[in-house]
Formats: sequence, C-alpha cells, structure tokens
Amino acid sequence: MWFLMIHFSCVQLAGVVAVEVSGGPVIPFHPGREDKPQPPPEGRLPDATKGSDHLRQVFGKQMGLSDQDIVALSGGHTLGRCHKERSGFEGPWTRNPLKFDNSYFTELLSGDKEGLLQLPSDKTLLTDPVFRPLVEKYAADEKAFFEDYKEAHLRLSELGYAEA
Repeated sequence: MWFLMIHFSCVQLAGVVAVEVSGGPVIPFHPGREDKPQPPPEGRLPDATKGSDHLRQVFGKQMGLSDQDIVALSGGHTLGRCHKERSGFEGPWTRNPLKFDNSYFTELLSGDKEGLLQLPSDKTLLTDPVFRPLVEKYAADEKAFFEDYKEAHLRLSELGYAEA
C-alpha cells in the first residue's frame, strides 16, 4: 500500500511541477494521499463528446466541484494535446501547448481554427449561460484564471485526502 501512496504523490507532484515550470501558478502540494488499488469506474472522467450537464454530473455531483472549478480546470487544456489512439481526438488546443497561460480561453472564444482542437466538451463552455462568463473572464484576465485554476487544481487533487 505504501507504494501506491508514493506513486500517487509522484503523479500529483509531476502535475503541479508541470504547471509551474510551463509558466503557470504555483500550486500547493500535499504528499501522502492514499490511492485506491483499483482504477475508478468508467464514467469517472468526463466524456469529451458530451455537454455541460455531463460536466456537472462528473465534476459537480461525483466530485463536489463548482462550475467555476469546471471552467478553470478546463483551462488546463492549455498544456498538451489529444492523441487519437487514446481519445479518438487529435491535436493541441493552443498554438503553444508547452506554455501554461490563458490562451485556451482566448482560442475558444475566437472559434474553430485549423490545426487547433476544440472538443464538444470545450465548446459547451461557450453555450452554457454560467460557464461562458467565466470563459470570458479568464480570456481577459490571466491572473484571475491562474488564481482560480490553482484553487480548483488543489481541490481536485485533495479529493479523498485525509491527514493521518
């Protein structure tokens, strides 16, 4: 069991370090969370082909996160890319997928662009009346995005965490 705790702490540490070294906010890290020995049931992570009700079901009802958390965490798509063999989708969300910034939101607001990915679950952020103002806020104010992302990332990483 100690191996699982170390492994999970390493995964979480890698996540917070990746955000920081790519230009994002410093996220507090609390090592020692015990992971479960089995993977979560199917449906624990959001389906990229679904809309806002699904995002709220997964992040809100199942994980206890807020609408603001959902939009802020979606901004994590500023890093990296989708790989067809893993998700069925291909490509980066932003022009510089190695930099953590608010470009996910500015690209989302500017519409479809050749070479950049916008999943159905991304586009739903624009059509939902609660999500869209947050997208607009983060596109206009990177500092606000960083602050909200940091808090949402911490909440997500501490799900199920209990101090010994």
